[in-house]
Order: sequence, then structure tokens, then C-alpha cells
Amino acid sequence: MKLNLHRYEPYTKVEGPGLRACIWVQGCPIGCDGCFNKATWDSKGGKWVDIDSLADKIIKDINHTEEQVEGITFLGGEPFQQAEALAYLGKRLKKEGLSIMTFSGYYYESILKANRKDWQDLLSVTDLLVDGPYVKEKHDLSRPWIGSSNQSYRFLTNRYAHLKETLLTYPNKLEVHIQPDGKVLINGMIRDIDLDELKRSLSI
Repeated sequence: MKLNLHRYEPYTKVEGPGLRACIWVQGCPIGCDGCFNKATWDSKGGKWVDIDSLADKIIKDINHTEEQVEGITFLGGEPFQQAEALAYLGKRLKKEGLSIMTFSGYYYESILKANRKDWQDLLSVTDLLVDGPYVKEKHDLSRPWIGSSNQSYRFLTNRYAHLKETLLTYPNKLEVHIQPDGKVLINGMIRDIDLDELKRSLSI
């Protein structure tokens, strides 16, 4: 089984609770106006990777860092476009004790009504779901990891139930990763004005 991968980041502290690995999938049919990651839209982009090989790499990476990796986050792109592959990957990683956080541009109710086995399988391994499309007119960064006020947290297991009352104490943050080839990768969330200033300072 293969996954169309846009990016893999082994260590991040801005894409969910705690230290996490993160996978951005390639391909999104929703195409939200104002999306900050349009490079993930085209399903013909990305790189096809073997799921078992990717799982082995993630497990190796989390075992080679002094700080404990808490979980893995799936975003994109649209994870539910590759639900079967991510459900398989999530099942393998949950056996390692990792939590799963999934972002989707589809609303939770729509995912349930679709009655698709692959979508249900991805939900079944997901501990925390952030659902709903980014709506430019409802832009709101007052909550962590969420870009617009219509989006919601869905606690699908008890893994993060303790966060329900404390989520607003988590600040949004941004990470800058400089690759060996000099390429600069940015992930996380901050105000547009701060992001523009950062880009100017990095000349990107």
C-alpha cells in the first residue's frame, strides 16, 4: 500500500499536543479560498511512498530522540482522500503507543454520513479530529491549531479529553526548518502580519 506524500516532519511542537511527527498528504479536492498550503492541492504532485517503509522510518525516528514523541498528526492536503493508507499507518503507529491527530476539510457529520469504510477506519484510529474547511471570512487564530471559527475539535477517544478545559491556554506557534539543501520550510500558525515579516527577514 502506498501514500502520496507531500512532506514528512519527524519532530514538531506546533501541529498538535506535545512533540509529534507530522505527515502532510498530497492532494485536496476542497481547495479552500485562502489556504496557506496550496502546494498540497494537486494530486499529481508529491511522492508515492510505501506505507510500511514510512511506518518503519517514523518508528526509527521516534526511538532516536531523547524527548518522547507523543503522537503523529495527519494533515494536508486532505487526509480523508487517502483514508485507507492513513488508517493502516495509524493502526501500526498506535501499537507503538502514539496518539493520532487528524485534520480534515470535511465536517465530522459529513464524514459519518458518507458511510465509507475507509473513512470510518481513519476515524477509528484518530484520537483528536479537527474538522471543517478553512473559511477566509471566519479567519480566527484564537484557538490552537485552528484557522477559522467554523472549525471544531472532536475528541474521538479519551486520549485528549483532559484538554477540553485547557485548550485555550495553548498558544499558536510557528516553526522554521532549514533543510540541508538550504530550502526553508515553515509550519504552524501565526498572524499573517507576523508571517509576512518573517518571510521578509528570511528573504523568502
